[in-house]
Amino acid sequence: MTAPTLTRRGALAGLGAGFGAGVGVGALAAGPARAQAARPVTMVVPYAAGGGTDIVAREFAPLFAEAMARTVVVDNRGGAAGHVGSVQVARSRPDGATLLFAVSTNIVVNPHLQTADRLDLAAALQPVAQVSSYQYVLVVHPDVPARTLAELIAWVKRQKAGDVTYSSGGVGNANHLAGVLFSEAAGLQMEHVPYRGTGPALLDVVAGRVSMNFSSPPPALALVREGRLRAIAVTGAKRIAAIPEVPTLAEAGLPNTVITGWHGIFAPVGVPAEQMAAMEAAARKAAATPRFLDRLAHDGLEPAPERPRSAFAAAVAQESAYWGRKVKELDLKLE
Repeated sequence: MTAPTLTRRGALAGLGAGFGAGVGVGALAAGPARAQAARPVTMVVPYAAGGGTDIVAREFAPLFAEAMARTVVVDNRGGAAGHVGSVQVARSRPDGATLLFAVSTNIVVNPHLQTADRLDLAAALQPVAQVSSYQYVLVVHPDVPARTLAELIAWVKRQKAGDVTYSSGGVGNANHLAGVLFSEAAGLQMEHVPYRGTGPALLDVVAGRVSMNFSSPPPALALVREGRLRAIAVTGAKRIAAIPEVPTLAEAGLPNTVITGWHGIFAPVGVPAEQMAAMEAAARKAAATPRFLDRLAHDGLEPAPERPRSAFAAAVAQESAYWGRKVKELDLKLE
């Protein structure tokens, strides 16, 4: 399964954060008349500024704009672990002018937690294309007296209940679920501290107000390179090429524990099939450009698998069904 997964004891679990709002990216149009006639596309990032999803979205947007010969405006709409922005797109006019740049938890986890609006995002949104794959980096404040995963686990176990904290972009966010599943795998008890996005959640680890974070690579790697955070482990099946010295969770002592994620573009259900096909082709073309692939590698991410949107949609449906069961099993609730 190529969507965000956690593999532990043979179980598969889907897992899957934005700078200033409303920054336009101009398209290189195929013709002046067409460029003037085409309406701008608003691509909603459902998180606050500075997180991994926002960084990737802004690297992707100009290439997507060029491929579509339209202007793309990136708009940050944070809140409720990405649910606010996701719902806004789901309820927008299905004309292809409003899209969602999402992580899987927006679609497959949040609807099982955010039940008050009675909106099934998996049914109200349709995938356009997956544009990246990635894993997470377990980072701690440099004052945490641990340099290996074994030392970190031992240190956490020595602390009083509530003294060790991990931050996330909100309840149901990928950072949160990674923390929950890591705690379960390692037999730990840690206090969850939710924020309105990965950016602010990570900055409070830098400030020493929170012990650790399971971050997507783009916002974390620069802070690790600057020595403002210490990377303990990565959560994928193999090491990240950008930080090859950091071991995987399995290598560091938690066998069969793998947590990965993805970014994808979604549109409201009802967008005409011809328009969906054109957007899919443009998104896949943009995601395959050397410029975007280079940025992914620099940020510690990987290319999306080669598959049509029908296969991506099937994977999303599978993850949503899984998390419908897992949310109940873990007794995950909004805080």
